[in-house]
Amino acid sequence: MPARKTPPEAWVDAGLTALAEGGPDAIRIEALAASLGVSKGGFYGEFADRNALVERVLDTWEQAVVDDVISRIENTDDDPRTKLRHLFELARDRSGAVGRGLAVELAIRDWARRSPGVSERLRRVDDRRMAYLRTLFRQISIDENDAEARSFLVLSLFVGNPLITAEHDGRPRREVIDHALESLLSPSR
Repeated sequence: MPARKTPPEAWVDAGLTALAEGGPDAIRIEALAASLGVSKGGFYGEFADRNALVERVLDTWEQAVVDDVISRIENTDDDPRTKLRHLFELARDRSGAVGRGLAVELAIRDWARRSPGVSERLRRVDDRRMAYLRTLFRQISIDENDAEARSFLVLSLFVGNPLITAEHDGRPRREVIDHALESLLSPSR
């Protein structure tokens, strides 16, 4: 009976878990093989080397946090404000993106500070996120500067929220964020 082949998606998923739990240095072939309960020999049947796996991990992350998110939102006939509210809900539940959404996002942002290639990838992801936000906010605001500012504030809230530990005078964080987002969706003044 031939040995059971471990599909590349299983290696990628294990790589995302390792990235979420230990950063990029945790994406090690032997450790991933152990987590999958297989020998590392099967890895080389799917990937040329660790760098090929890392690229596939980053591709999968980008697909999940940009392409899949936009596809889900654009797959409706909703108006721009409703699409943005839906986007905010998806962003709030980052676990849906690749199972470990927030931890992966933070690990990649930290990794980008030390790796020009990852930095370039992250810039592309953030540029794509901003471009999509612009398309929605331009439908709400006729002022280009206003649309750009609102897009930037939403992306900043998305990226910065997990890093801010401030209290909100007894208000729950979710309530404050909901109010901030509703303010951003209100008509231009």
